[in-house]
Amino acid sequence: MDKEKIIEALKKLRESSTKRNFKQSIDASIILKEFDLSNPNNKVELLITFPKGLGKEIKTLALVDKDVVIEARNIFDKVVVKDDFSSYKGDKKKIKQLIKGYDYIIAESTVMTDVAATFGKVLGSKGIMPNPKAGTVFPPKADMKALLSKLKNSVFVRNKKQAAVSFSIGLEAMSDEDLANNLLHAYEEIKKALPRGDQQIKKVIIKMTMSKPVVVGA
Repeated sequence: MDKEKIIEALKKLRESSTKRNFKQSIDASIILKEFDLSNPNNKVELLITFPKGLGKEIKTLALVDKDVVIEARNIFDKVVVKDDFSSYKGDKKKIKQLIKGYDYIIAESTVMTDVAATFGKVLGSKGIMPNPKAGTVFPPKADMKALLSKLKNSVFVRNKKQAAVSFSIGLEAMSDEDLANNLLHAYEEIKKALPRGDQQIKKVIIKMTMSKPVVVGA
């Protein structure tokens, strides 16, 4: 992956995209080839922390035990303590209302069994269940400020049920240089996670939230 080709593709993307009255995200898709999705060894799941950040603020909901609730309330946007989980049990509508508008659902490791029992069906169906691999499960006495800072600059990528990995690399207000550095970093991390490295990468595509895609290097 060549950084200059990424910058060329970003310039082409900006030139061909219609200006919108909101901040569009710049998204990337790494298309894979010769990729057997039935083989669990081909599963890609990793948290990528971008060197240039993502240029956005995030809203967080934390599910915690009472030992950290005071500190958590000073850091996260909303906190639900374990003692209050029972008021949500079996009420899907109430749970959906609770999680609405949050970018991340975070949980203390000591309450994960209760989180799964109370919120698991709803969070699992939406793909937002707290997950250690995604950096959204933290141990007691963790540095929650550092956790929040990392989540602001990270994305959890996985190929799910398709031969591709898609993710945001930042906002259109960011410079092409910073966006290119982010994509190059993500490419290298994903390449390392693939059984045969870049031999399994067919092409890389970038696009804005509401634009046509551009192939990097085309």
